[in-house]
Amino acid sequence: MLDENLVEIDSKMKLSFDVFLKDLKGMRTGRASTGLVENLQVDYFGSEMPLNQLAQINVGDARLIVIQAWDKNAVDSISKAIQNSDLNLSPNVDGDLIRLNLPPLTEERRRDLVKIIKNRGEECKLSIRSSRRDSQDFIRKVEKDGSASQDDCQRSQKKLQEITDSYVKKIDEEVKNKESEVMQV
Repeated sequence: MLDENLVEIDSKMKLSFDVFLKDLKGMRTGRASTGLVENLQVDYFGSEMPLNQLAQINVGDARLIVIQAWDKNAVDSISKAIQNSDLNLSPNVDGDLIRLNLPPLTEERRRDLVKIIKNRGEECKLSIRSSRRDSQDFIRKVEKDGSASQDDCQRSQKKLQEITDSYVKKIDEEVKNKESEVMQV
């Protein structure tokens, strides 16, 4: 019962961490990345679809993203979705190709992005700590009910803390890596 709880909490923490990584991947840095636009939601014939399901996305060079729509009818929808996003990019449409030129980031914008990255890291840590708190409550309840021995509950608490610490460490590493990537000129 305690082991099942730890497995469940580990999967919840992993899910939180994966969402955080996906969020970081979509943040703009100094160079072009397909992760910037691949999950952008596009209104395609009345339904919202991620851009990577409507087009092929490539990086042309360090400051250029090239999007080739599979359906020529989707080009306008893709272009409109990019314009309406918070990316502040203007798409250049050329037939069924869309080019996104990424201007260099200003120093002020880089600092703002670093603050946002750190905030997202803290949000993820809060989510992980919340999962830990739920698991701790479960372990205390099991111990109080007498369903498991005190030693087993203490071992489970220790293992829970180790899992939590490992995810917090991973988050800190990802924040540090993304911060250095953003600050790189």
